[in-house]
Formats: sequence, C-alpha cells, structure tokens
Amino acid sequence: MFIEHLANLVNHLLWSEMVDDRKFYFPVVAVDPPGPAGRELGGKLKKWRPVGPQESVTMDKDHPYTGDQTPRITLDSTTPHGVQQSGLALVKGKAYTGRVVLASDAAARVKVSLVWGPNGADRQTITIPAVHSGYAKFPLKFTAQVDTQEGRLEIVGTGSGAFHIGAVSLMPADNVHGFRPDTTALLRELNSGFYRLPGGNFLSDHDWHDAIGDPDKRPPTWDYAWNAMQPNDVGMDEFMEMCKLLNVDPYVTVNAGLGDDHSAAELVEYANGSVHTRLGALRAANGHPEPYHVHYWNVGNEPYGYWQIGHTALRYYEMKHNAFAKAMRRVDPSIVILASGAMPDEMTVTTNARLVTGKVQAEYGTEADWTGGLLDKSLDYFDGLTEHWYARVGKRFDPEAHKDDPFFRGNDAGYVPVQEPLVDWARRPSNRVREKAEAWEEYKKRFPAMVDKKIFLAIDEWAYSGERPDLRLALTYAEVFHEMFRHTDFIQMAAFTFGTACLDIDSTHAQFNTNGWLFKLYREHFGTLPVGVSGNSPMPAPKWPVGGDQPKVNAGSPTYPLDVVAAFTADRKFLTVAVVNPTESAQELTLNIGGVEVGGKSRMWLMTGPKVDSADVLGKPPEVVPVETPLAEVPKKVSIAPISINIYEFPVR
Repeated sequence: MFIEHLANLVNHLLWSEMVDDRKFYFPVVAVDPPGPAGRELGGKLKKWRPVGPQESVTMDKDHPYTGDQTPRITLDSTTPHGVQQSGLALVKGKAYTGRVVLASDAAARVKVSLVWGPNGADRQTITIPAVHSGYAKFPLKFTAQVDTQEGRLEIVGTGSGAFHIGAVSLMPADNVHGFRPDTTALLRELNSGFYRLPGGNFLSDHDWHDAIGDPDKRPPTWDYAWNAMQPNDVGMDEFMEMCKLLNVDPYVTVNAGLGDDHSAAELVEYANGSVHTRLGALRAANGHPEPYHVHYWNVGNEPYGYWQIGHTALRYYEMKHNAFAKAMRRVDPSIVILASGAMPDEMTVTTNARLVTGKVQAEYGTEADWTGGLLDKSLDYFDGLTEHWYARVGKRFDPEAHKDDPFFRGNDAGYVPVQEPLVDWARRPSNRVREKAEAWEEYKKRFPAMVDKKIFLAIDEWAYSGERPDLRLALTYAEVFHEMFRHTDFIQMAAFTFGTACLDIDSTHAQFNTNGWLFKLYREHFGTLPVGVSGNSPMPAPKWPVGGDQPKVNAGSPTYPLDVVAAFTADRKFLTVAVVNPTESAQELTLNIGGVEVGGKSRMWLMTGPKVDSADVLGKPPEVVPVETPLAEVPKKVSIAPISINIYEFPVR
C-alpha cells in the first residue's frame, strides 16, 4: 500500500487527533478571509473561532510557542474570552483524553469544556489549576453524553491580563499510540507486505526534521504540493509505529525535490543508526532506542514530473540520484535503494514528453525516457526502479488529440472521452501494467547489465482514477493483480493508492469497501508460486493506436473474455486458480490441469453482487462480500457467474 500526507488523508483517516490546526497555524478569526481553500482530503478542516469579541484574540508572532504564531487572549474579569472549535464527532459514553499547553502573564482562571448541546448543562468543564508565565501542559479528560457530529471544544478564561494557548490535543481514549483503532485494525487484516510512505507529492517540500520530537513543539508547516497546512504530528516515529500496528514493512521515500543528499543520509541514520550515532541517539532521546531497520528506500517522488516541487531535467537528476545513493549507503550499506523512474508510457500520458522534446510520444534513448536515462547513468546506484501509473475512468489517451495545442500540458491534454463495454473498461488499467512489461523487454536489450544486477521493478503508485469503490472497480483491480502476477519475474513490489481507499470511513466508524474485500480475498486465498496458464481463446487485438496508455498486446490471459491466473500456495499443498468474469453474462471454463495431480475436497470463493455498481457503504447492508463454498471434487467444467471474481483452491495429491 501507499500513503501520504495529502491534506488530511493521514491526519483524519488514520490518526486519532480530533482537533484541527491544534498549534494555530491560522489566525483565530470569526470569519475566514477570502482565498483558496486547501484540498482537505479526508475531511473538511475545522477552524478556531473567538469566544468573546474578536479583538480579545490576537496572534503573538514575537514569542510563539511553536511555528510562527500563538493566540494571546486578553481577559475580562467577568466575561469569558477565549477560543472554540466546533464540528467534533462525539460518541455517547466514549472517553476523550488530551492536553492543553498554557501560559499566563497575570492571574488567569482558565476553563476547558467539551460541549455536546445547546444547553448550559450539555458540557463537561475542567478548571485548570494555576497558570503561570512559563508554558505548561495540563491534562484533559472528558466523557461525551450524547452522539453528535457537532461537538465543540472551548478554552476560555477570566481575570486580568492575558493568557496564551500554545497547543491543544484531544483524542478518543481508546486510540492506539495515537492511531485510530478501527481503521488500523481493518488495514492490519489486509496483511499487506509493506507501506510506502511518507509521500507522495507532499514529500518534495517536506523536511522530516520538522516532524520528530515533542509533537506539541513541532511547527505546523504549509504543504505547497497540495495547498494545505500540515501539523507534522505524524512523522517518522509515528509512521514506524503505524507499520508495527499494521504488521507491515516500512518502505521510506526521501525528499529529492527540495531535499538534499545530506538530509536523506541523516534520515537513514535516524531510522537505522545505533544509539551510538548522532541521529540514532536523537531517535532514542525521542523514545525509540531500537533502530527501525528500514530495508527499502526510494529516492524521490515522481521527479520526472513538471508538477513536482524541485523538478529538474533528467541529465541533472541523474547526478542528484547518484549523490543521494552514495550518501545513504555510506550510512547503511545494507539498504535496498529504488530509483524513481518513468517509462515512455508515463512520460507520454503526463505530457512530460511533449514538454521535454516537443513530441507527444516519448521515445527510447531521449530526454523523455526517464527510466532509460537512469539505467544509462545511474545503474550502479540503485537496486530497483519504480513506476507510477493512473488510468482515467471514461477516457483514453489519443496521441493525435490536442497535439497542435501550444499549451499541451496537464491532466486533460491528449485524453479523449471513450465509451466501451465493461470487458474493455476493466482491462484499461491492466494495460498500463502490460506496457511496463513490454518496456522492460526493450530495456533488457538496451542495458544487458540490468539483468546481471537483477534490477527489479516496483509499481509503487497505481489506481483507476474517477470511479468509486464498487464491484465494477473490484473487477478491474483483480485484473491488475493478475497482470502484475504474470510478470513477477521482474515486478517484485507494488503499492496501491491509497491504503485507506480500501475502507469506507467517517469520523467515528470504518468498514471494508469492495477494494478492501478484494485485497483481503487475494491475500488470504490466492497462492504465491506462479503456475502457467494457457487457453484457446486469445485476447483481441488492441482497438487503439499503440502508445500512451495502449500496449502492443492487450493485457490478459488466452481465455477471453475471462482473465485467469494460477499459483501454488507457498507450501505447495494447494493449487489456486483465480478467474475474473468482466462481462454481464455467465461464462463456461474447462479446466485441464497438467503437470500436477489434484483432487479431493476443494473450495471456492465468489465475490459478486446484484449489479455492476453494487458497493459496500457505511450504514447500509453489504452488497459485495466474498462467499466461500465447499466443492466435493475438482470440477472439469466451471460456470463463472456474471460480473464476478472467483478463486478456486484444489488440494495437491
């Protein structure tokens, strides 16, 4: 899986913090000034508002607790002045714990209240003991008495002079080391191999040093990639804790945008160094004496992209990558380094090829062949290459479309609407995987040394953009699994965008959606040792010109319209066969299993639904859940249900 700080994606869907802007990046005002809003993915950002007159709250920029400013509340002897934040989701009977960091230059009587209704009694109030001139942390603990989506936290004071609020935090008391127990428990069930983190476009202007140490003292910063504020509460230590909770290996990407090789090497030392190293000692001082032993490291995120902060030309980035790899390996020679590549298909559909060479289609051996450039100039400085791809729902790339537009650039350039039957719609993303396989064969001819060095590929970002998680999308993603599995001779890692896209989530509850059930189905019941599949119904020839998002040969198995893969389990006790039917009619499949004897009681799992847009949504009865059925024997012929994903398990004799 892949995850990044895309606005509030991590902060709201994985992290338990309920208070937004808890270190006051934004000024506390009654009405927001006009201006562009952040992307705020994962929930709308809640804002602090003044309690009492606006002029009673000013932002102290001369002596902030952290970041650039801290609210200073001017007191009145009788009328409470302070700040409040509404929109907190509360559950009746649930306990909430947190803290507030306060300082006062005079006699302030400060109260913190959790409010769940309009009446004076609809609240629980904590009176803070003596607040002094130096900042101090005061614990908070509340229990909500009703269910509401409009809870409110108030921090007010009376007296003379003024008081400062340095930071505030409130989490459900059942958080697990700061993380949501519901979402992390579900993601753990997926038994993913690794999580790629912390980014993502977010990474290229992120300084990891800002997100370690005392969380209340970490400065909030602006993420220019996604136009959003980041509190820096979830940094390297928290991500490593998350990986433990999910039982996955961390795969860390370092900032090769505005970042430098020195900072990347420091991060390797912080993660993997012993307590006798400078940064290993800092990690220990931050409460984590044991090294994290991060094995896989990715240099840069999409450095080929014009959208990437710190983007530079390929000829300069090659030198940059090499410097990163040398610096990082000096700290820990055992790490596996992956270089951020982009094959001709990715350079074409993202319009980078046109920007670099003036030609829409990227050509091998040119500045528009980013992966080829890394293989040519940086082969000694990585162990694997990465690729990203995002297919577009309802659109295909046409090399002739918009090619005469002098402003040929961006998400829509070169894309045209396409209406196609489900069988073709579902194949579109797996065709991007097939393109990687075709390109890999070309690279092996051009750079034979990559074979000797056993260079591998990681497709560590991928998704079908624009479709909600439903049965139609599950069919598509199952075909992506199949196509990647066919090429595991070189595709050894893959990370889906995003891990949280496997869940349907709100502020207080979560469950698997169809993406989640699909990942769980294949992880638990499909084997790991590839078995060859042949058939007598070949895939049709491509409908569209080769290039962009269209391979020379369509993805899939020679069992059209079904897509079939097979594998032994790791212990070779079972043969598993996965079959996708991306049509709305039943299909018949004859099984001829050779080279191994199978028989006896078998099982099959069926994932389907009443309609192609059936989905699993919070608060509604599930429509798509895998169902297990026992089989008395290995069938010679099987009827494959319409719009279905099927996994068969046969004992090996």
